[in-house]
Amino acid sequence: MARISLQDIRHSYQTIVAKAAEYALKRVHLEWQDGGAYALLGPSGCGKTTLLNIISGLVAPTEGRVLFDGRDVTTLPPEQRNIAQVFQFPVVYDTMTVFENLAFPLRNRHAESSRVDARVREIASLLDLDGLLGRRAAGLPPDLKQKLSLGRGLVRDDVNIIMFDEPLTVIDPHLKWQLRSKLKELHQTVRTTMIYVTHDQTEALTFADQVVVMQAGEVVQVGTPVQLFERPTHTFVGHFIGSPGMNVLPCEVSDGTALFRGQPVPTETPAKAPADATRLELGVRPEHIRIAPDTGSGDDGIAVDIVRVADAGRYRVVEAMAGDHRIHVLTREDADTPLGPARLQVDPSRTRLYVDGWLADGADTGRA
Repeated sequence: MARISLQDIRHSYQTIVAKAAEYALKRVHLEWQDGGAYALLGPSGCGKTTLLNIISGLVAPTEGRVLFDGRDVTTLPPEQRNIAQVFQFPVVYDTMTVFENLAFPLRNRHAESSRVDARVREIASLLDLDGLLGRRAAGLPPDLKQKLSLGRGLVRDDVNIIMFDEPLTVIDPHLKWQLRSKLKELHQTVRTTMIYVTHDQTEALTFADQVVVMQAGEVVQVGTPVQLFERPTHTFVGHFIGSPGMNVLPCEVSDGTALFRGQPVPTETPAKAPADATRLELGVRPEHIRIAPDTGSGDDGIAVDIVRVADAGRYRVVEAMAGDHRIHVLTREDADTPLGPARLQVDPSRTRLYVDGWLADGADTGRA
């Protein structure tokens, strides 16, 4: 196991870099503790896999250093970093049995037969593969092949880090929950440092103790799943995490008050906007908005037209329009929400001002 330090990592796939926008990774600085469960979360092309490959040694960063337990491994090849990597498509030997697949990494390192047998059976038991040890890998379904691929990483006891690169993408949806639960259980059992790369917020939030949210090569927030949901420090985080995501509405600021379409909207703290701000926005999650009747007084919330109500099982998703701006609200499944004019009242303690995308107050943001 290892403590991982990424110090001022930048990377470009171009030989000559003319401007900052040409970097695939833009000044990443992270500290991950020994034995933790971490996730890199973001859309395709945000730099997740590039960062993972830099950690593994498959890619050398243009700038910066990678340290394992304080040791600089930036220039070391993958085989000298003691890393196991589980890829999107399972890496197994179809002509071998399950036992032989699990034994291969140990035999390749000339481990004693008794050690190989004991370790293979131990890992097979953890992964619920112990009844399949004599079966050829070629006949296994995709979820069991991915379990086997994971086992090949776990079977070595000298591994510093186990890294997962979109490991559940090819797994049927009804089996994903089982494998996510198994990964979490395994981490709690073996306590090896694990890094999970995904674009799926559910996978990241259910697996990791700390999630690194990335956008366009930049780390925009690092935090627990609760922190990312309750206090997103960037509008991208608020929109990307949650279903539906956080409502982001353009606003103005006057005398410490945020105004949306001329209507005052109460916020967590007095609204303050720097003179050089180019974009001011309000962020409030659908869970933190209440629908009230339109009394016509003009001072009881944001005037909207409710245009759609969708049943999502345990709750309903209400879609409202304020001019050209769409606002989502979550209500109870038994709530009676008629279409037409209404008012939206926000929870001031959960409504925040964002300046050029970033949380305005800057306090306890989790920004890397």
